[in-house]
Amino acid sequence: MPGGFRAGGLAAGIKPSGRPDLGVIATTGDSAAVAAVFTSNQVVAAPIRLSRAHLNATETTGGGKFGWADAVVATAGSANAATGVEGDADQGAVSKALAELLQTTPERTLALSTGVIGLRLPVSKVKEGLARLVPALAATDEGLQAAAVAMMTTDTKVKLATAAIEMPGPNGAPVKVTVSGIAKGVGMIHPRMATMLGVILTDASVAPAILHSILAPIVQRTWNQISVDGDTSTNDTVFLLASGASKASAAQVSHEAILLSNAIEAVARSLARQQAADGEGASTLITCQVSGAADDYDARAIARSVVSSSLLKAAVHGRDPNWGRVASAAGNARLPDEQLLEAAGLHRTAAAPRACRAPELDVDKLRIAIAGTLVFDGAPLPFDRIAVRQAMESPEVLIRLHLGLGDGVGEAFGCDLTEQYVIENAEYTT
Repeated sequence: MPGGFRAGGLAAGIKPSGRPDLGVIATTGDSAAVAAVFTSNQVVAAPIRLSRAHLNATETTGGGKFGWADAVVATAGSANAATGVEGDADQGAVSKALAELLQTTPERTLALSTGVIGLRLPVSKVKEGLARLVPALAATDEGLQAAAVAMMTTDTKVKLATAAIEMPGPNGAPVKVTVSGIAKGVGMIHPRMATMLGVILTDASVAPAILHSILAPIVQRTWNQISVDGDTSTNDTVFLLASGASKASAAQVSHEAILLSNAIEAVARSLARQQAADGEGASTLITCQVSGAADDYDARAIARSVVSSSLLKAAVHGRDPNWGRVASAAGNARLPDEQLLEAAGLHRTAAAPRACRAPELDVDKLRIAIAGTLVFDGAPLPFDRIAVRQAMESPEVLIRLHLGLGDGVGEAFGCDLTEQYVIENAEYTT
């Protein structure tokens, strides 16, 4: 648990199962700087509308992308999406109740929700749960883990990651800075500007605008590079909060900002991999690494296309080293739209002409390896199919492509498509 935060979770009765479904992360002192990235789905859940409005109220120059907050509340079991004005009112009531318990203002609270679309929050149960939970919030590892457990829906494993670095303190002496994150989401995973739900905390001191400039490109390289089923949720959100408790600060362009950014990316990448590996019904994590692309943008587009292919996912589940499905998925790749290219760091003058275009690909130069065996090098290669099938029995199958066109690299994470995925989603609301 990074300094400056406390957290916890419990069962408030939102889930019929009685499992934990209410989590809170709050500051222990002054407000934390916050950066946020949200879903681009046109059906936007009430917690996202509320969080955007609150961030905008605390930092008017941020446009709802960054600001200040004293707490984040997470509810599981009800997405509170497509619930109309009543859903917005419910979310506002929860925010007000949390603010009163923490003796802050509603605008200094943010919200996350996950669960069935179309279900309103049981506000009375949530408020009663908050009354029990807030006094018990703890500045401990166990408190953060409890919050992570409370966010879970169809997840089978709690998802946490942490990293520690040293940065100069106020007097120049090295200070330990901690970065820790929690996440949930194993279905409706094909993010565009976010993940299902993710929260990263750090005790570094960073201004909100700088925090967002760090977070936005990291999201493109990590959470925007995972795919379970090709669906983007109504509730996708990732928050990055900086408490400043360590007194170590990072300016816009500095060695410290690079150190902190690397730690945040390591945490985000770990969480993204954990989510892909725990995909609904999944038995295998699929990692696709692309090298030799014209640039990193092309490489990431091809890697994401490969892990997103339903045919490739099914082949991995059947332990079928069908390199043709890899080649076909690579050939289907498209760069993201202009907004995402800019978020990843490409200047708008270069992003516009490349948006949604196919990356450079020359089949004669293409090399494909599956589970450590080269199977294609501009033309099919003979290989021991039985040996590769056995290698694909591993919990993680690595697919590597080298394009022979430049120095661009990228990676993406997915999972196999199984019968259990269909079973889980056929009965999701019943």
